[in-house]
Amino acid sequence: MTPDACCRPEEIYAIEDLEKNRSYGRKALEQEMGGLSEKADVVIIGGGIIGVSTAYYLAKKGARNVILLERSMLGSGATGKCAGGIRTQFSTEINLQFSILSRRVFDGFKDEFGVDPEFRTIGYLFVGCAREQMEVLEHTANMVRLAGVEMELLSPDEISRRWPALMVEDLIGGSYTPGDGYAGPNEVLQGFARGARRLGVKIREGEEAAAIRLAGDRVEAVETSAAQRIWTPTVVNAAGPYAARVAGMAGLELPVRPLRRQVFFTAPLEGLAPRLPMVIDLEYGWYARGEGGGFLLAGPQDRESSFNEGTDFEGKEWAAARAVHRIPIMEQGSIARGWAGLYEISPDHHAIIGAFPELKGFICANGFSGHGFQHSPAAGMVVAEIILEGRPRSLDISPLRPERFRQGDLVREPLTALKD
Repeated sequence: MTPDACCRPEEIYAIEDLEKNRSYGRKALEQEMGGLSEKADVVIIGGGIIGVSTAYYLAKKGARNVILLERSMLGSGATGKCAGGIRTQFSTEINLQFSILSRRVFDGFKDEFGVDPEFRTIGYLFVGCAREQMEVLEHTANMVRLAGVEMELLSPDEISRRWPALMVEDLIGGSYTPGDGYAGPNEVLQGFARGARRLGVKIREGEEAAAIRLAGDRVEAVETSAAQRIWTPTVVNAAGPYAARVAGMAGLELPVRPLRRQVFFTAPLEGLAPRLPMVIDLEYGWYARGEGGGFLLAGPQDRESSFNEGTDFEGKEWAAARAVHRIPIMEQGSIARGWAGLYEISPDHHAIIGAFPELKGFICANGFSGHGFQHSPAAGMVVAEIILEGRPRSLDISPLRPERFRQGDLVREPLTALKD
């Protein structure tokens, strides 16, 4: 992405001059909105983990007037319903670098934010039943090891020796990263939010972005559900599964769709639950890890896009069948409860970060496809750099540019718990 695809600092603080050249006057617009208006350097739409991380890093880098709008409560959407996984096993260089940079933040999170992220190192084990799945794991191992991350390729016999509870008869092999694990999404979100507020960010819960006003080829203002107009040269779309709707307010087409994923907890197995890593079965797009003496189990993902967040009996049956297949001791367990959340899916299962060339000041931070929580520190950093420094400095994120889809330049990530 070129530096002029977003607002430089001098553009942010030149809003007064820009407004003098509008084809309509501010006074008339304020009367239209009942006289309720204010100014902001940046408005962030969405109070999930990506939004609050971006707010924190903007303020940390010196942004003076940042407003975050959340239609409900912080973390009430996808963030509050994710499993909290943090891993380095990705098959593309950009996702690996996002993981490495974000992990540094997670490792020092308590010192920086005063909040324990409750990180648990249990390891990640991907298992494959097909030769093409193992080829992806072998490629990933070569790339990950070059980056200094410990990763092992394991035969079925070695998997069985280490974790006897797993059924391995249909496996070709697997890959294991012992340093990976999971953390608490709510703890991390509250840490970012606390840090952002401490640095002066205004976080408004229960206030929704209702419209985005444009002036030619740039953003000019956001209108809210509270009949407020916020004059701003920069809007960050961090609306998660609702990102396409927000982009539509600015006249843009963003290929992000909401997809329901069900998750279930089992009742405790009365001391029988084996110690296992996070197990991701590439054949079925299913995963499991230990939780409170039982297991957290992935249910099915929907095939069709929707905002449905309910669980159903078919989802419970699907999760139980795959659990019993891969972890036979699960036959003695029972599913106690479950919930569903929404993935924000992009066509290539990679994030979409940056500005569309045809609209200045509208920055996307969307499409993380189930990886938003674990990549939120790096995402917040690079979005703040785009806005305040004109380009990302921490990472080269050109593969994630919004226009890649119409250019046919997709970068695909097969190592996910998603099935195409």
